[in-house]
Amino acid sequence: MKDLSKKFVRYLEIDESAAGQRLDNFLMKTLKGVPSSHIYRIVRSGEVRINGGRAQSSNHLAVGDTVRIPPLRLPERVEAVRPALPRGTATLPVLFEDDWLLAVNKPAGLAVHGGSGVSFGAVEQLRAQRPELRFLELVHRLDRETSGVLLLAKKRSALTGLHTAWRDGAVDKRYDVLVRGRWPDAKRKVQVPLTRFLTVEGERRVRADDDGQAATTVFYRQRVWPDLDPPLSLLEAELHTGRTHQIRVHLTHLGYPLAGDDKYGDFAWNRVLVKTGLRRMFLHARKLGFSHPANDEWREIDAPLPEALQAFLDRLSATGG
Repeated sequence: MKDLSKKFVRYLEIDESAAGQRLDNFLMKTLKGVPSSHIYRIVRSGEVRINGGRAQSSNHLAVGDTVRIPPLRLPERVEAVRPALPRGTATLPVLFEDDWLLAVNKPAGLAVHGGSGVSFGAVEQLRAQRPELRFLELVHRLDRETSGVLLLAKKRSALTGLHTAWRDGAVDKRYDVLVRGRWPDAKRKVQVPLTRFLTVEGERRVRADDDGQAATTVFYRQRVWPDLDPPLSLLEAELHTGRTHQIRVHLTHLGYPLAGDDKYGDFAWNRVLVKTGLRRMFLHARKLGFSHPANDEWREIDAPLPEALQAFLDRLSATGG
């Protein structure tokens, strides 16, 4: 973004990193420390202008627009200090990258963003390790204990385009899951509505609920170990909707708890799994397919199964046939 300011008045030329934003959101991000009430007042009074004309807070900015910002008494500028990455923080493996997108293989245990007691997540880590990227935002989210493909946008137009594709169900999302029980069907479509609620401890949870939001998962049987005690099944889960904890709740609702699931799974079985070598939840975002926002070409990104999960499957095969 170019600063074309004259004395006391600022003129900012919008580039692709800010294109598509509402004017009020752009001003709040640009004028850190200025109360939102003051920002809305200077817009209503006509002191903020786009290309010389009066503007409304809801106006969306486009590349090449010039935004006039009047003189403001701002608090003394304090440079934001990014939290230091812990020493030895590993670089996230890059699965795909071009001028528009960045896809990494997120490990289990890493949150996708900071907050709720987490000083940084995958996106903050990538911003710190890739300071040359002026724009980097999450296209979607993964649970902290889920590994696999995590997609980020390097341009706002890519972000908005992929968000639209997500809402329209035009993204192919596949997960590897290991469950307790002998899965009977080669393919099974599950349509069970889900609703979110808070526990008495204030923790977010999800349950099956006829009055909840529509949720659809298709499960494909990959392999079954029928002679183990208990029997285990490896499935591929295809998400048609993206509700919170959807795969985990659908599986538990059906009576096939996800291995290592500490929220909805079989807690006694999980303790047994830890002793046999599975120390994490067996949920891996293996593949993401989508139309590339630059040219609409179909692109598929795959993340190999983490070594710990593959090693556990190999032990199952060695002991269970």
